[in-house]
Amino acid sequence: MSVTIHTTAAGNVPTATVKGATVRYKTVVALGGVDAEFHPGTTALLGPNGAGKTTLLSLLSTARQPDEGKVSLLGAPVSGRASVRAVREQIGVLPQAFGYYPRFTVREFIEYAAWLRKVPRPERAGRVREALNLVELEKYADRRMGQLSGGMLRRAGIAQAVVNRPALVLLDEPTVGLDPAQRIGFRALIQALGERSAVVMSTHLAEDVAQVSDRIHVLLEGRMRFTGTAVELCAQAEGHDGETLNGPAVEAGYLAVVERNGVSA
Repeated sequence: MSVTIHTTAAGNVPTATVKGATVRYKTVVALGGVDAEFHPGTTALLGPNGAGKTTLLSLLSTARQPDEGKVSLLGAPVSGRASVRAVREQIGVLPQAFGYYPRFTVREFIEYAAWLRKVPRPERAGRVREALNLVELEKYADRRMGQLSGGMLRRAGIAQAVVNRPALVLLDEPTVGLDPAQRIGFRALIQALGERSAVVMSTHLAEDVAQVSDRIHVLLEGRMRFTGTAVELCAQAEGHDGETLNGPAVEAGYLAVVERNGVSA
């Protein structure tokens, strides 16, 4: 899969930081005092359903504020409408299920996303072409969204998320429902995105984590239980030296973290 993208400066400065973040839904604590940093490259949020992954993504997308703690994006605290509006222009989001008008063509859908994200009008057509090229949908640009396959829909979803060249890209279970060949293509795409942005990907698929992640956060019952590389996660399994990096090895390391914390996977 050939991908051409614009790169941005990386470094040790985190693109996003969460400090002591607590989120409650009535009596349920969805996140409890979570600390995390997200740097350029790809970070995976790994955990079972209900672990708090989507809630953490909602904080990073500015969709909600923590009940306690702080969120900083692009080096500045997120507080108040003005700062939220400014930072949203630098964020791209792919929800697990996203809405679209079935009669829109793919090009119209991406153009609409560019308008929503305030891409300047003179730059809009070029940005749309760039996004379509990135996800290899150029030849399907005039096909209606309602006629796309599941894999093509996910590609269109990523195109709308990156049309504004965001510094932070949030992907919620991006490979769910895709067949093995489609998932391989998506891994290459996610790796390419990580070369220019900080990509945060929630997933429960160990194989995807092993292939694309520079860093991994394991969330269990709303708390951060592990932070490190895929190799370091593999090494959590008893008798594993961390040298073998594949889906089963990551899964074994993840299960070791789960068992150590007395949580049901």
